[in-house]
Amino acid sequence: MSEQNKPFVVTDRRKFTLDGTPRPDAEPSPEREAPAEAPAPIAAAARPEVAQPAPPQPAADELPPAPTASEMEQANAAYQQTSERLETAVRAANPGADHPPAMTFAQIVQSIYMTTIMQLGGATVEGEQPKVDLMGARQSVDMLAILSEKTKGNLTADESRLMDNALFEVRMAFLEVTQALARSAASRQPAPASGAAPGPKIVR
Repeated sequence: MSEQNKPFVVTDRRKFTLDGTPRPDAEPSPEREAPAEAPAPIAAAARPEVAQPAPPQPAADELPPAPTASEMEQANAAYQQTSERLETAVRAANPGADHPPAMTFAQIVQSIYMTTIMQLGGATVEGEQPKVDLMGARQSVDMLAILSEKTKGNLTADESRLMDNALFEVRMAFLEVTQALARSAASRQPAPASGAAPGPKIVR
């Protein structure tokens, strides 16, 4: 069987829609449910020592030369052809399926936003212990901040408002979860001896 005639196998693993619609049974504030109990796996995820060091960034002189305009055009044409074959295969396997929407800037922002919320425990099913990835969430927040900075002055009014709202909300959610974890950890510590200086704490 040739490469072009190989069947495509597509698995949709998304748990949320791209419009970010919250679950009807979701709690409005994670600190009242997920962080309040702060089970051991959450506390472990918050410890800096478990984070893996970031891979070294290559120096400017170590980067490969930029592709030529002809190479870029050929790569784009090949990509578009492969994408069309993939879409044809998916629609053939799913008769009546809606045509997939074209990727937009708003979908990119919403994707990073939803990833951050999931890393902060927003995807926890009711009755299960929340799993929080603080280091991953911090990277996602920083990723959104970089995207905001690099696109500044090149967005429509709606895109700019979407970006500002998303960045504000993920930053506030990150603060809310980390502060709730800190309060929960402090409540499990023994009371300090009389006259001892109080330990560090995070204030809202």
